[in-house]
Amino acid sequence: MTMSDPIPSIAGVCDVECLRGAAADPAAPPDVLFEVSHGATRASHFADLRGQLRGDYADDLREFFCVNTDVGAPELARATARRIVEREPDRSALVVRCLLPRTFVDCNRRIDRDTIAAAQRPGEMTPGLPPWIREPADRELLLQRYFAYRDVVTAAFESVCGRGGLGLFVHTYAPRSVDVPVDENIVASLRAAWAPDRVASWPLRAGVDLITHDPDGRLLASPLLAERAVAELGLAGFEVKHNATYSLHPITLAHAFAQRYSEATLCLEVRRDLLLAEWTPFQEMIPEPASVQRVAVPLAAAVLAALRGTRNVR
Repeated sequence: MTMSDPIPSIAGVCDVECLRGAAADPAAPPDVLFEVSHGATRASHFADLRGQLRGDYADDLREFFCVNTDVGAPELARATARRIVEREPDRSALVVRCLLPRTFVDCNRRIDRDTIAAAQRPGEMTPGLPPWIREPADRELLLQRYFAYRDVVTAAFESVCGRGGLGLFVHTYAPRSVDVPVDENIVASLRAAWAPDRVASWPLRAGVDLITHDPDGRLLASPLLAERAVAELGLAGFEVKHNATYSLHPITLAHAFAQRYSEATLCLEVRRDLLLAEWTPFQEMIPEPASVQRVAVPLAAAVLAALRGTRNVR
């Protein structure tokens, strides 16, 4: 297997990797794109960006980062891509991993140049710019990098989905639906919500949630890819639901790409504890390779079946 980078990575913004099977045509566009918009999952990602910002930020904001980032999503995307090109060496897969912590700017949001930082009430989607971004220089830096990322993924979707391939938005979510406001007291609210005497009161989420419809019930996903994902992940022992926790909200950047390539994409959430040895909120969490592979294998089978346009897998 050889690798190349047809779309360049940008330091501090995103890593882009193209995985090509041994028999893949290096001049052909990738067959599948994995976009990980919440790919800044390591404590070092938070520390690196925090060190470049001028504003006064709460010391416990790092804890919010740890509990709210998509732990395991980058590893799952890459493991699935690798499995695809190993199973079918004439295939290639593109993985785009965002490096900007959503604690400071959410790269799965539609953000305009005039967007202002805002809080979020319970039940609302988290904002593109959270309320603690007050320093104008920080806002400018974050927006500059956000738009750089958006340009990269726009080119990636055009390169893959615009030429007949498939695109997956890969996310992970916390084990339970904890509904608290995103404001200056976010960490205290989350600590109270995750307290041992309260945590069981929050609904347990599905192992895998396919985000296939918008809030009005309109399908914005590849029907065949969604069908195969349900079948393959179900056979592997995962509980798979559709839109059980979220819908594909118009505020998200994924919604924009899914609208444009409505029959070529799939957004999914995998429960983080299924990718870990132990779920430890408020601390950095490292995925367990065997657990990641357990999801990657059936997900790759689903993608390959959809690429072949078949309902059977090899």
